[in-house]
Amino acid sequence: MDAGYVQLGYGEVALAAGLILINGALSLALGLGLERRLMVASVRTVVQLLLIGYLLKFIFGLRHPLWVLLLGLVMVALAGHAAVGRVSGRFRGIYAGSTVSVLVSSFLVTGLAVAAIVRPRPWYEPQYVIPLLGMVLGNALNGVSLGLDRFLEGLARRRDQVEGLLALGATRWEACRDVIRDAVRTGMVPTLNSMAVVGLVSLPGMMTGQILAGADPADAVRYQIVIMFMIAAATALGTLGAVAYAYRSLLDGFHRLRLDRLSRAQRD
Repeated sequence: MDAGYVQLGYGEVALAAGLILINGALSLALGLGLERRLMVASVRTVVQLLLIGYLLKFIFGLRHPLWVLLLGLVMVALAGHAAVGRVSGRFRGIYAGSTVSVLVSSFLVTGLAVAAIVRPRPWYEPQYVIPLLGMVLGNALNGVSLGLDRFLEGLARRRDQVEGLLALGATRWEACRDVIRDAVRTGMVPTLNSMAVVGLVSLPGMMTGQILAGADPADAVRYQIVIMFMIAAATALGTLGAVAYAYRSLLDGFHRLRLDRLSRAQRD
């Protein structure tokens, strides 16, 4: 025991890595063909987490706002790119739209939470700002990805309906309103599902981590409640922003549907 929690060495981590063999055995037994992907994903998980661990230790030691901001911007850029990577279609500016949507929503929500709710001293304390931003980003990018994919799919599926409404004199908003609503709703569903069962079916990472570190469970619960509301707000804002950007990109100012600007994503 040390500092109120059980420390794990690399030997224990290596033992835990053996659990991935269960996935490999299932893939071989069922002929899923996922062995290579499992190996690559496992290696990436270890390497990425080790790197971020050393980086966070370095930034925590410096405690300088510029380093915190720089790391936050890098995280946002990666999140924006990852969100588009899961979308089936492409159009000009999709990466910029996704990244800006994630940036605005995550920084706004995290900034409000840090300034008005958590109130660390100093305000840029990396121990608080970076984990909060990371959890918000991880969920916001899922909402952006799901919302964008559903919007592009909905436009293609309802093309005749949308073009028919536009031909009858409807504005681009009137013609696409249902598609936009469906896309934003889809982006928000995973977060709403998580909120419905949190504490009953699942114990979220933030709360579990604090409890393992020796925090009072009541304190951990209060932090987790704040996190869930932050995630819900950032996901809604990010999804709406990304879908709105796609809407303005694929329906021009002359109220014409421009699916010629849309292409399919290249898959490996």
